[in-house]
Amino acid sequence: MRKFAIAVICALAFGGPALAQKMNSDDLKWINQCISDNKDEEGGTPAIIRAYCICMNEKMDDSETRSVTEWEKSNPEARKDCEKQAGWK
Repeated sequence: MRKFAIAVICALAFGGPALAQKMNSDDLKWINQCISDNKDEEGGTPAIIRAYCICMNEKMDDSETRSVTEWEKSNPEARKDCEKQAGWK
């Protein structure tokens, strides 16, 4: 039983990054647009803005047609969560 538990922990620890979704060209387009839209926002360093935009893109449904900037206006909880995750203060 102990070996099984260790195997599960290892699988979660090392399998998580491998299971992450790859970004496609559409994701990159929206993320780059989000970065451009937020480049002059107070407290937003390039790394913070990039992390924020990636987080927001991941929260959006793949069939979403609005930009990240448009979508965030109607999803304030997602915006707050991504700001926190990105370290935006």
